[in-house]
Amino acid sequence: MKLKVIVHEAEEGGYWAEVPSIPGCVTQGETFDELLGNIYEAVEGCLSVDIDEATITGSDKVMEIAV
Repeated sequence: MKLKVIVHEAEEGGYWAEVPSIPGCVTQGETFDELLGNIYEAVEGCLSVDIDEATITGSDKVMEIAV
């Protein structure tokens, strides 16, 4: 899966980024490399779902996929 990320230079220094396709998914970093790592963490956090909230029956399967 490819996601578009908008990277902004922060007024106070460093960078911040947003992922328009995932509302509320934003992060920041002092350097571009730090920002890049934080973007991956932010997307993972925004897309993760707590399995305790799902109702699973005996015939259901739980899968994890990489995107």
